[in-house]
Amino acid sequence: MDGKLLIQLVVFLGVAALAAPLARMLKLGSILGYLLAGAFIGPYGIGYMLGYSTNDAEMLRHIAELGVAMFLFLIGLELRLKRLWKMRDAVFGAGSAQFVVTGILLVVLIWGVNPSTDLSFSEAMLVGLTLALSSTVLALQTLEEKGELTTRHGRLSFSVLLFQDIAAIPLLVAVPLLAVKATSPELLTFAGVLKIFAAIALIIIAGRYLLDRLYHLLALTQVREAMIAASLLTVAAVSLLMTSIGLSASLGAFLAGVLLADSHFRHQIEADIRPFEMLLLALFFTSIGMALDYNALLRQPFLIASAVVVLVAVKFAVLYAVGRWQRLNPPSARRFAIVASQGGEFAFVVFASAEQGGVLTSALASSLGIIVTLSMMTTPLLLALDDFLRKRTVKAEPLYDELPASAGHVVIAGFGRVGQVVARVLTAKGIPFTALDADPDQVQLVGQFGNKSYFGDASRLAILEAAEVGKARAFVLAIDDVESSLKSAQLVKAYFPHVPIYARARNRRHVHQLMDLGVENIEREAFHSTLEITRDLLRGLGLSEGEIRFTIETFREHDEARLYEDYAHYTDVERMAALAMQRSEELAQLLAQDWEKAAERTKRIEEKKRQDDKKADEKKKAEVKAKAVALTDGKPVTSPQS
Repeated sequence: MDGKLLIQLVVFLGVAALAAPLARMLKLGSILGYLLAGAFIGPYGIGYMLGYSTNDAEMLRHIAELGVAMFLFLIGLELRLKRLWKMRDAVFGAGSAQFVVTGILLVVLIWGVNPSTDLSFSEAMLVGLTLALSSTVLALQTLEEKGELTTRHGRLSFSVLLFQDIAAIPLLVAVPLLAVKATSPELLTFAGVLKIFAAIALIIIAGRYLLDRLYHLLALTQVREAMIAASLLTVAAVSLLMTSIGLSASLGAFLAGVLLADSHFRHQIEADIRPFEMLLLALFFTSIGMALDYNALLRQPFLIASAVVVLVAVKFAVLYAVGRWQRLNPPSARRFAIVASQGGEFAFVVFASAEQGGVLTSALASSLGIIVTLSMMTTPLLLALDDFLRKRTVKAEPLYDELPASAGHVVIAGFGRVGQVVARVLTAKGIPFTALDADPDQVQLVGQFGNKSYFGDASRLAILEAAEVGKARAFVLAIDDVESSLKSAQLVKAYFPHVPIYARARNRRHVHQLMDLGVENIEREAFHSTLEITRDLLRGLGLSEGEIRFTIETFREHDEARLYEDYAHYTDVERMAALAMQRSEELAQLLAQDWEKAAERTKRIEEKKRQDDKKADEKKKAEVKAKAVALTDGKPVTSPQS
């Protein structure tokens, strides 16, 4: 390997490794750390002394573009239709309102106020709508670090950012369509448009019918590297297809993620890709920082500074209005507006593609990149100012309600269907409890029916401590979200191991994951009700009560026994698939028995058990009576007369 290239690579990786922790210490966030590190070591920084050229930075940037492809792939994995439908009001309501209004205002400012800018209206729209996007990575990282992701403004931020991720895809498609003269003029013809739709249709069909089967076959081999290679192959193949028709490779990576979003192997794929994604993402942002021409800032400092102020101010104003529209109180709406007021990482991708396609000049693309970078730097400063104001003004939305002092109580985590039933029984028995729920709307709703609960995320240690879980008689885990449920159980087991946990599980895998954490008292939420529905169904189909009872009880005993036997293998996909077939055959054989004879045998066994229990009980009573006689010097014990 060339010595010069090796030195550059060592410097590149070394600074990238140090950037994130140093930036976090300065409360800037790792993304800003990577960008600033890239600027420091790039051809416009000390890279000039190390012998970098712009071409060197471009070469490293081409390698690091794989990072953004993997980033978009993971975003695609998160876009599950069920999840989007569940969040549809916030995602497509608040999200679309923010994007459209911000985009229109920025387009008017870019093109309407100053039409002499060498940009056509369509190009101004591309720039304005791209600047309307926020940094998903920076915003979510900030919310998570501050423990605000589950607050109302945190969840609203997530919804808006999710819509922006979806909206970024048409922008990636628009770049080659605008670059007609420089790239692919055939794209604007009917045949070109038809080619695009045909390619997307091919990807969707192939993904739906081939990918899941491919991953299933690879899972049977139990070779983890094969799964990783298949994921990388999927991203590369779809990206190649998109590139071949003149569209963005990043769009291909996103589509590959969407195809696998509803796959049974989504979680495994995400776990395999995640370590590579973080490394490649670091390389991407560092290389972006290297490629930014900071001489543009020196040439037009006032213009760029003004553009940053206008961009942040416009986005803040629109986001604040959206927050108030979504019924956030003023301090929380302000927090929401600050978190997403910067430009986003998609801007680097879109502007770089536009520069390569001749849509934007190199000077304009560099200036826009600097504006986005500087807008990102304003976020931690504005958050620090907001923290200062929050301490001296009206209280913002709390992270959790003030909880009453308690001891000897029961803590119920999750106040949905299951938690409310438990609470009703405890209330009837006069047993005190503290109910927590991370959804303030749910807390308000159940309060209208006389149910007292408190707003708080039970997957956070501070809230568990505030609820005095350490003094509780029991902890009821009724959280609907599996990840939050597991995190809460893990915290209780780690910090309050003496408190027994009674957990509600969504499914068999959730049961096994709770068992991994040492939880012993677990009930599947729909298991018993499903059996009762099946009992009614069999009755409606004309089966006798004896046969119905035998069928349901046999199934119950078989399923519960196998549930715990399967625990040792639940992470082994191939083994679990084989066991599922084996369990089905076992159950079929059990139910194929002559149910009357089987029921008679069961009845005899139960009768013998009752007789044995009766004899044991009589023997115990005789022993107690003998001891009582001995204690009264041989005189029989008599009952007191009334």
